[in-house]
Amino acid sequence: MLSEKIVDALNRQIQVEATSSQHYLAMAIWAETTGFNGAAKFLYAHADEERFHMLKLVKFLNERGGKAIIGSMPEPKADFADLRNIFEDLLEHETQVTSEINGLVDLCLSQKDYTTYNFLQWYVSEQIEEEALARNIMDKLNLIGNDKGGMYLFDKEMETLATATPVK
Repeated sequence: MLSEKIVDALNRQIQVEATSSQHYLAMAIWAETTGFNGAAKFLYAHADEERFHMLKLVKFLNERGGKAIIGSMPEPKADFADLRNIFEDLLEHETQVTSEINGLVDLCLSQKDYTTYNFLQWYVSEQIEEEALARNIMDKLNLIGNDKGGMYLFDKEMETLATATPVK
């Protein structure tokens, strides 16, 4: 049986993942309506992935005797200065999610809840991948600078990346 502290913390993480999904959905909408269809495709896929992360937590919590709660979410930011701003925001957001996951892992260890700790190792690994991907994208954007041809090619690459990356 899960402790009340663990149930509350898992429900907070469910909220984080749901908010992330909506955040990336808003980014995708901006990208699509601004002409960055490749980036939009990537961000729509990323929004789906975050929703999958949320559902994985929901199922775990419910199966372990807790009850998942889907609370209200803040309205995501809808306007961005440019594509670079979106991916800077994405990197910052992913580092915050990593911090949240690390706090949850720490709580599990302090509560001696090794089952939940073990379950969360998937999220720890996932966050390493998420941050590395976001940093790689930022590196490419920094190389491109303000070159419009480079941005066009970057957008095409994002579409390929979205197709190559299955929801996990």
